Amino acid sequence: MLKRIPIEQLRLGMFIHELCGSWYDHPFWHRAFLLDSSKDLQELLSTSIKEVWIDPEKGLDVEDGKSENTVAAEVDDTLARFNNGGKISHRVDIAQEAVRAVKIYTESRQAVASMFHEARMGKALNASVALPVVDEITTSVMRNTGALISLVRLKNKDNYTYMHSVAVCALMVALARQLGLNKEQIRQAGLAGMLHDIGKTMTPLEIINKPGKLTDAEFQVVKNHPAEGHKILLESNGIGDIALHVSLHHHEKIDGSGYPKKLTNEQIDLYSKMAAVCDVYDAITSIRAYKDGWEPAEAVRKMAEWGHSHFDQRIFNAFVKSIGIYPIGTLVRLMSDRLGVVIEQSDNSLLMPILMVFYSIKLNTRIPPEILDLSKPSCKDKLISHEDPEKWNIQDTQELWSGLPAMHQEANPRIGAAQMAEASV
Repeated sequence: MLKRIPIEQLRLGMFIHELCGSWYDHPFWHRAFLLDSSKDLQELLSTSIKEVWIDPEKGLDVEDGKSENTVAAEVDDTLARFNNGGKISHRVDIAQEAVRAVKIYTESRQAVASMFHEARMGKALNASVALPVVDEITTSVMRNTGALISLVRLKNKDNYTYMHSVAVCALMVALARQLGLNKEQIRQAGLAGMLHDIGKTMTPLEIINKPGKLTDAEFQVVKNHPAEGHKILLESNGIGDIALHVSLHHHEKIDGSGYPKKLTNEQIDLYSKMAAVCDVYDAITSIRAYKDGWEPAEAVRKMAEWGHSHFDQRIFNAFVKSIGIYPIGTLVRLMSDRLGVVIEQSDNSLLMPILMVFYSIKLNTRIPPEILDLSKPSCKDKLISHEDPEKWNIQDTQELWSGLPAMHQEANPRIGAAQMAEASV
């Protein structure tokens, strides 16, 4: 629960959710951050800010009579957990984080839509606008990797472009953490993911929203978006090299068959290799104007088949570890002839996730929901395969994994593998 406290009660290790005052009352451009610097603490105390909102779930709470040694130990522990490659050990269950994820979903969609509109109007972007959104997304992913990532997969044709940017941002954050990158590298990876498709603001909307296969000429127009995005970001404020590289190279492939430069493995930077994986995964699992998305587990399987020509294998393997072989929301069949939805990844094995079991195949009916951790020694059941929800007429997988009502989606015809691959352009 958030707390509003006097500025005098601030101490290192607290997570500042919001500063109470106008932006010109203090030198900090970001709205929410972990207070991990003595210099930042002194600067805050010297401003005209009187109160701040803190989040005790992400950092330290106000002092409660503890000894100085105890407080110091808590500060060291909090900062160590936060700065260890961004790996925060405080983790919440997916249903709890899903509620917050819905709010972040709405806010980030609006922020990205605004940035894309500004770019379309020829106005320079500013990192100070994008980074607070990246920070919110990062915090959610750190608290529970699957909640926001699973939620943003559920797009519709009207918000696809914006939510794809949010999704790739979240996936980049999760992947960067899995690769052991530090806090600032994770942040910049998230920013790069959010802005990787900014060049599509220069692509005609009738091509972006076309409900069918692109012509060769239209495809060539779309292939201009990396260069257009790179140009936009070069003219923006506070955008670093990571986002610049990713905007230009996220469609390059390991075998040199990508675009725009036809770079090969050793010529492609780390973050562009990461973005290539994240971009394709979200594209092929998302509902679009002209297709349904593949189920997450099917998408991982297909990407593994493409892997040696498309993706850096070390990065792809880390990506699979970050989302799971059976990502959250996957419908699976058990040896006991029951169906379940993946609601969490197990810390013990990628092949044995935590499920919400809810359907009996033998009885051909729903049964009282049961949470089943396949990784526990006491569990005798086993996962046999992932399943297509349409085959079983299951419409509420989102509600099953998150506890939230399903977001409205329009029905779309399915298309083949070739067009699926094209969907990631």
